[in-house]
Amino acid sequence: MKRFLIAAGLALAALTTTTTAVRADNPQFQGADPHAVYIGNELWVFPTGGPGGSWEADRFGAFSSTDRKHWQSRGELIRRDSIKWIADDGAKEHFLWAPAVATKGGKWYLYYSVGPQNPTPSRIGVAVAARPEGPYVDSGKPLLTGELVKDGRGFEAIDPMTYVDAPSGKAYMYAGGSAGAKLRVFQLTPDMVTIDREIAVATPPQFTEGAFMHERRGTYYLSYSHGHWNGPDYSVHYATASSPLGPWRYRGAILTSDSKRKGPGHHSFARDPKTGQWLIVYHRWENPQGSMPFKGERQVAVDRVRYAADGRILPIRMTD
Repeated sequence: MKRFLIAAGLALAALTTTTTAVRADNPQFQGADPHAVYIGNELWVFPTGGPGGSWEADRFGAFSSTDRKHWQSRGELIRRDSIKWIADDGAKEHFLWAPAVATKGGKWYLYYSVGPQNPTPSRIGVAVAARPEGPYVDSGKPLLTGELVKDGRGFEAIDPMTYVDAPSGKAYMYAGGSAGAKLRVFQLTPDMVTIDREIAVATPPQFTEGAFMHERRGTYYLSYSHGHWNGPDYSVHYATASSPLGPWRYRGAILTSDSKRKGPGHHSFARDPKTGQWLIVYHRWENPQGSMPFKGERQVAVDRVRYAADGRILPIRMTD
């Protein structure tokens, strides 16, 4: 998915330093593909784009908040020009998008997509840091390389999400989608920067891209985006299982366009440690012009998640 062809960076000038905070309601700030995680009592968001806005998608930044109203830039995590293998495919241009973080053994791991997907296959990289804000040092090689997709066949190596399963201690990376719309799952070695083996899983119904895994009360929730990233059909669906590897039971759509806000997706779930409230952090288009492709910039929003007594996720209402 060519997320990187629009201005995906966080363009709020007030967020260009690590000392300035701004007050925000929904949408929180400009950006896309937000991976959210609580670190202590602070919600961190790792989006596509760099601190203060990166129109070429050539770096990653992070932002944090204690109240989901005042956001602080955490600076630059990693730059494209520090990834030495990035030009090995011979493509003239490269873009970074869809970051995701995981932590294990006191270290932080940043997984990210490297495009373009044509004329060369997309790739997934991983970098390591001692702190969530970095600086991150690339592992020195691609973690996963995709296949060229033709006539809907093939695999696009994009949108990595690594989940560390607490009961087993095993780390699984979920990846893929868009052209080919195929989900693949890989178990990582203990160092978190190497694939141990691929685990065969079924691609769930309505899967397009942006997989995310979270667990609640023994149920594993695999959620993902469906539709066109720049159109009103972009939405979030989910399936459940008794393990992080399925088999999946498709449960339907939970986040869809309304009359004002269009194309919500590429999301993440996070649980507020103070209140126990689950949140969904996602991007959307505010009053976009036309039907598809939308023009303008996507915005990061945060909304509450409600569960039914039987564990189902109730439809999520987007708010301002």
